Amino acid sequence: MPKTIMIVDDSASLRQVVNIALTQAGYEVIEACDGQDALNRLDGRKVHLVISDVNMPVMDGITFVTELKKRAEYRFVPVIMLTTEAGEQKKLAGQAAGAKAWVVKPFQPATMLAAVAKLILP
Repeated sequence: MPKTIMIVDDSASLRQVVNIALTQAGYEVIEACDGQDALNRLDGRKVHLVISDVNMPVMDGITFVTELKKRAEYRFVPVIMLTTEAGEQKKLAGQAAGAKAWVVKPFQPATMLAAVAKLILP
């Protein structure tokens, strides 16, 4: 059974690029356009990994990760932040919220897939 990855980003084109890379690598993908949309889509189904942007309307990525980790069934789901933010403060905030990896845009799909492969639970 394929592993499920949630992509949370307000850019439809970026979600599409990530979705294609993940689908070709054999993953199942759920898309959300911001943190609130992502929380609404997490209806108890198993998600093996989350890839989230930081800067989004409605609910930003750091707040989303904080809220995600409050939910018992998603507390241990690894999160990769995929963002234009390269500043140390943002990285520390992401880490404090529970993000396990930080990939800066523009990114190479291979780099992202390598991070996914390292973090996804068997």
